[in-house]
Amino acid sequence: MGGKGHKAVGKPHDGPVSRYVNRQISTRISGYIVRKGIGVTPDQVSVISCLLAIVSGFLLAMGKLIAGGVLVQVSSIIDGVDGEIARLRNIASKRGGFLDTMLDRYSDIAIYLGLAYYLVTSWAQAAPLSFGLLATVIVLSVSGDLLVTYLHLKGEETFGRHPSTIGPLDSAASRDVRLFIIFLSCVTGHPFWGLVAVGVLSHVYVAVKTLYMYKLG
Repeated sequence: MGGKGHKAVGKPHDGPVSRYVNRQISTRISGYIVRKGIGVTPDQVSVISCLLAIVSGFLLAMGKLIAGGVLVQVSSIIDGVDGEIARLRNIASKRGGFLDTMLDRYSDIAIYLGLAYYLVTSWAQAAPLSFGLLATVIVLSVSGDLLVTYLHLKGEETFGRHPSTIGPLDSAASRDVRLFIIFLSCVTGHPFWGLVAVGVLSHVYVAVKTLYMYKLG
């Protein structure tokens, strides 16, 4: 399932990382599962993706940044497999989408908590101002992550349009992008700056999209 195939089972509002990186791998996995008649269900894949994210959170908390960062990206790739299988088998459902959305939130929280724990313990001897800065960055990254998700859900519910299609920035702060930033920052040894990037990007995206969507009303 390469080339044009990944577009057929992708989602119309995929972020850039999903379109150009994740789907190149996930569609091959989902295509293999469907072709071979492997009995795994989309919901089971959602759970597997969540468990991988939780494990990545533990690895990050223990300071194993490369292993944890890689697993963050693996979890992000596997997260696309559930929906692809559902669409290939024509069994997509609102229940499955709901489960996937909720598990994604637990996955994100596990990743950010693990990374926050590592950074807090690493900065234990830092000056109060530096520690306060770290706490602020952690709060901004976690709140930004959750706000992007809420914006997307509420935007579609209120206006019937996905916020990524309204105004500039497209899907610049989508989940695939946020997790890819965490992955890159961890494997390069700069997790703090990864959180800074996620926090700034997420809140700028939410502010811009909120303004443009408000104008629709």
